[in-house]
Amino acid sequence: MRIIASTRRAAVASLLDRRPRRDAALERRVARIVDSVRLGGDTALIACARRFDGLDGPCEVTREEIEAGAAAVPPAVRAAIGLAARHIRRVAAAQVPRTRSVTPSPGVRIELRVRPLDRVGCYVPGGRYPLPSSLLMTAIPARVAGVPEIVAVCPKVDATVMAAALEAGVTRLFRLGGAHAVAALAYGTALVPRVDKIVGPGNAYVAAAKALVAPDCAIDFHAGPSEIVVISSAGRPAWIAADLIAQAEHDPDARAILLTPSRRLAGAVARAVRAQMPKDGPARLALSRNGGIVVTRGIDEAVALSERTAPEHVVCDTDAVAARLTRAGTIFVGAHSAQASGDYVTGSNHVLPTSGAARARGGLSAADFVRISSVQRLTARGLARIAPAATALARAEGLAAHAASIDIRARRARR
Repeated sequence: MRIIASTRRAAVASLLDRRPRRDAALERRVARIVDSVRLGGDTALIACARRFDGLDGPCEVTREEIEAGAAAVPPAVRAAIGLAARHIRRVAAAQVPRTRSVTPSPGVRIELRVRPLDRVGCYVPGGRYPLPSSLLMTAIPARVAGVPEIVAVCPKVDATVMAAALEAGVTRLFRLGGAHAVAALAYGTALVPRVDKIVGPGNAYVAAAKALVAPDCAIDFHAGPSEIVVISSAGRPAWIAADLIAQAEHDPDARAILLTPSRRLAGAVARAVRAQMPKDGPARLALSRNGGIVVTRGIDEAVALSERTAPEHVVCDTDAVAARLTRAGTIFVGAHSAQASGDYVTGSNHVLPTSGAARARGGLSAADFVRISSVQRLTARGLARIAPAATALARAEGLAAHAASIDIRARRARR
């Protein structure tokens, strides 16, 4: 891995300040696919699935198939899925907002009503390997939030995905992927029901399709290439190298960065990365293109550079450093907090904001699957008490009819 001094501002900016690059040609292809499914329904959907997913049988996985597939999964993997599911449920249960009422003034009561979405769609990537963990991370929080219908799509449904679907309480499972799957979820077909929200990571086609349908169907957020930033002054080089490589093996576009004030640690980690580098897979390319070690002038600068990046994952040495990190999808603290463990079984969600989106939000949670609506109740005396302020503001904004609609009630209440 290249080692860069933080004083080399242009080199640091090139490493840290990367944002998603729009691909106009890809977006046009995605738009054509989405429009074909939106207008052509199942005929277009199945044609795309055969062309892009290699579908050669039924599109929907039956309940009997799911149960048989789950039963064929090795016991150790089934147990791991069960453990991950229990932990995800426990964390998600703490994330669900609760209905409550507030009385800001006598006679004025505001109910904050929490209700689950009616139906959600979970996208499960199927690139080199299907990812049952992504199904658990998306479907279980939805189920904990009370969503009654959960529709999952995956281009390569194998037995582990079926086991995860069964464990997570998925309602329907389809052998679909790519932009056509996103379009089917967003607009509905005779076969695939329309959903209220689409969640889950995917490739560039999936990300572009989600962005395209977002005005018509809610989505979680843009999911770009995976990212890790390690902030360390005295970590174990071999362990840090293992974390960087683990993140880099996701994708050739993945980013893996170490920020350290220690030149000695920087050199040791670079050597450990070379020693541990897999012979195949995307990690080598990802680290050569997008990886790097920045030697900072102190831990303060390392924290500042991480905040500037707002990465998906941050790993740091101490709680003192973690307390200063406000822009990160998730934070791992201490030598034994292996970032990869959070991808599977800690219970925290691995569907996280990338490409700087952690400036505004954290990862997917059960709260993403509910609507919070306000229900307002005013008594006659309550309205009379606040009417002068309400009508003053209405008239200040030039909205006389607003003021009149309050006055007509308040006058009666004052009689």
